[in-house]
Amino acid sequence: MISRDVLAEQRADAVARAEHAASALADLVHDRQGSNDDDEHDPEGVTLSSEWSRLSALADAAADEVRQYDDALSRWDAGDYGICASCGRPIPEGRLEVRPFARLCVPCAEKK
Repeated sequence: MISRDVLAEQRADAVARAEHAASALADLVHDRQGSNDDDEHDPEGVTLSSEWSRLSALADAAADEVRQYDDALSRWDAGDYGICASCGRPIPEGRLEVRPFARLCVPCAEKK
């Protein structure tokens, strides 16, 4: 089974990704302040609004991943980690290796 230390390391990686995405988004917001440029018609690459959307999605996904790791660590501490929240059976090791914050076994996940 995945150890608590491995979960904590993976959480730290997710935190770093979340911080990087948030920083990049903050830089973009700062660079865009006071500007009323119409970049939608700029033939030179990605528009600011599409970059804003991309960075916002990355920041949201990374923050969600951190929350899922927090939940997994709480389940570990409570002794419920690796137990399906729906049927109560053990979640297979392979599933936890691929998705360490999984709350459901594959059959229960497929039902949802």
